[in-house]
Amino acid sequence: MPLSQARRRKTIGLKVAIFGGTFDPIHNAHLRVAREAADRLQLDRVLLVPSANPPHKPSGTTTPYEDRFRMVALACACDPRFEPSRLEDGQGKSYSIDTIERVKAQVGPTDELYFLIGADAFAEIGSWHRSADVLHAVEFVVVSRPGYAYPIPPGAKVIGLETLALVISSSEIRRKLDSGEPVEELPDPVLGYIREHGLYQ
Repeated sequence: MPLSQARRRKTIGLKVAIFGGTFDPIHNAHLRVAREAADRLQLDRVLLVPSANPPHKPSGTTTPYEDRFRMVALACACDPRFEPSRLEDGQGKSYSIDTIERVKAQVGPTDELYFLIGADAFAEIGSWHRSADVLHAVEFVVVSRPGYAYPIPPGAKVIGLETLALVISSSEIRRKLDSGEPVEELPDPVLGYIREHGLYQ
């Protein structure tokens, strides 16, 4: 359901989280984290945003964007709060500040906006494009394993989400798919799409 439609059904502000990533491929740990964040913060929407051109990865090293987006869309069907988003579709580099500003232009003044991110990535946020603007634009939901300490830059608003859900590695899943090993870490519709289109072989 688009944000505008959801707003008409809710008289108070929406609670929306941005969850970006390469999603190459999206897997069960991503979905578990999104679900835990939605449950804990009572989120109305979690926007899962595949990065078209990740600035930290060399061009051409990821699976084509359209395949990754379609896998995200299939995975999002498991929870009505999840919404696949094309906010980073395009030829330019996928910078988080641009995505945040696009979402902020769509939400209302009483809506609450969060940014769901892993602790390792959050620890490197100072190196991001327009990092100071990113830090002041949203409240972060930082996913970490229990007891893991990470630096919090001055002025950043952070909610900790301690979970073991990110132990699954997309690179390990790609290795298993390439070698023909059983893969249990993927939603069935995503695994079906991968097999149908011959991805990761």
